[in-house]
Amino acid sequence: MKQRAFVLALLSLLVASFAFAATVKPPVKQVEAKKVCMINEHYMQKDQIAVQVEGKTYYGCCDMCKQALAKDASKRSAVDPVSGKKVDKAAAVIAADAEGNVVYFENAKNLESFNAQK
Repeated sequence: MKQRAFVLALLSLLVASFAFAATVKPPVKQVEAKKVCMINEHYMQKDQIAVQVEGKTYYGCCDMCKQALAKDASKRSAVDPVSGKKVDKAAAVIAADAEGNVVYFENAKNLESFNAQK
């Protein structure tokens, strides 16, 4: 039963990530992770609050985001829109569109491929 709930939660994350990524259109440009609220998925143009979890650094804009990153592992990952693979936000290549919406990639090559899409 627990395994089934885990699979359903993972599928929900995958669907939500694809839906979000679909709203971000090319071109996007790579940004520094420390300037991104990883809960609001937005580039903030200033350094955010660092959250250390298991030796990795995530970023949030407020105490509520900080707590969510620390307590909820699902908030620390996203899906690369090019490969469809789950990526750790602390290790991802992050890019933002002109409105500040961010998308996470497993590598710079996937960011380039995303920008090549029309």
